[in-house]
Amino acid sequence: MAKGHRLRTGRYSTEGQVYLVTAVCWQRRRLFTDFAHARAVVRAMRDVEPSAATLCFVVMPDHLHWLLQLKQGAELSATVRLMKVIATRRIRSENPGAMPVWQRGFYDRQLRQEDDLVAMARYVVANPLRAGLVRSVRNYGLWDAIWL
Repeated sequence: MAKGHRLRTGRYSTEGQVYLVTAVCWQRRRLFTDFAHARAVVRAMRDVEPSAATLCFVVMPDHLHWLLQLKQGAELSATVRLMKVIATRRIRSENPGAMPVWQRGFYDRQLRQEDDLVAMARYVVANPLRAGLVRSVRNYGLWDAIWL
């Protein structure tokens, strides 16, 4: 619990800023090997689009990487929290009484101007390759990216 609190220390939100967010499943369970659960997360990211534009994402078996840009008036912690709440409700609607879906908190990295968005998006999307889940990202159905 203390670790989750430290994750929030010093966090602030900047309108128009791009962030790479990593959210992890409770106890690193491989919850998202269930396609319906993974799609619930994808739909939840789409539902928070008034607050954040999704640039790219990949849903891994036990975590999510989400490259997003905050919109006017949005706050990073509130946006991620809302996405997690929406995804949890959808997953639990299929499995009432299930264990928690997410670990508390999340990791984020604010991209600087000199950071290359295309390279970061490629890094995010290539996660299933590096994890040995597929031989080509074309064979992994739980990612998406906009053209930058």
